[in-house]
Amino acid sequence: MSNFDRLIEFIRSEVNKSLKNLKLPNKPTYLYQPIRYAIDAKGKRFRPILAHLSGRSTNVDPDALMNISLAIELLHSFTLVHDDIMDNDTLRHGKITIHEKWDSSTAILAGDGIYTLAQIVLNDLPENINKISKYFNKTTLEICEGQALDKEFEHDKNVTEDMYLDMIEKKTGALLGASAVLPAIYNGEKGKLIDSYEQFGRFLGKGFQIHDDILELTADSQIMGKSLGSDITEGKQTLMVIKARNEYPDKWNDIISSSGNQEQFNNICKFFKKTGILEESRSIANSYFNYSIDILNNLEGVNTYELVQLVELIKKRNH
Repeated sequence: MSNFDRLIEFIRSEVNKSLKNLKLPNKPTYLYQPIRYAIDAKGKRFRPILAHLSGRSTNVDPDALMNISLAIELLHSFTLVHDDIMDNDTLRHGKITIHEKWDSSTAILAGDGIYTLAQIVLNDLPENINKISKYFNKTTLEICEGQALDKEFEHDKNVTEDMYLDMIEKKTGALLGASAVLPAIYNGEKGKLIDSYEQFGRFLGKGFQIHDDILELTADSQIMGKSLGSDITEGKQTLMVIKARNEYPDKWNDIISSSGNQEQFNNICKFFKKTGILEESRSIANSYFNYSIDILNNLEGVNTYELVQLVELIKKRNH
């Protein structure tokens, strides 16, 4: 294991430990039992890891950095709990989703509670809390806009690639942008550095989401820890779906008109591979990863070596 791999594992374990040490009441169990269940999930913690590495590059106080990272991970967890309800997903991080284990009412309330915890954690920061909170809340609203667009786009055959890219920038890019830039905002950085960190995170987010859409079709569901293929059956307009619909309308209609089962899913995967759509989408994802690295390489007076390594790690992930 490399020094960088050890660093990532250390940050992940510290984030998990801090999440577990959050002082939560025991009652009412209707609220706090599912909250504990959600935040105990062994996620990849890419977003708090990104925040930590970004903060390390600008020498942010470690305690403040953990608060920022925890707030980001709690915000992410809140969005997942609610997204799982809207997308009818049954697995998350290898565990049954909250709405499936309990019910939708329980999951909605748990999500609300998790978001409130994020605000409480954030308000413990000793510096620049107004700027941090404003950016954090703007990010939350942008994520909600992205999820709204994602729902509006379902089964909409008029969605273009540009519309899709705008949607994933809001839904995924905004939070990775916040993860990258909030430590710099806390440190009082201004101007080009702030813009660069935000754009770096947003490009990384676009690459991450396109890559995630690909993994939805190519990964092992047990390794991914979530149900696969649900995006297609729910009518999600991913980059691959848009390309298939535009470039091969008749063949695509034939495939999706068949009954939604494992055979249909297999036919979709084969079709994307055979037509080159899978590889073309992977190339587009890689271009966004490369854009994010270019931004880092153009920053002066900042050691971005660890952030570049993180991009390479995300680029190669298989779950």
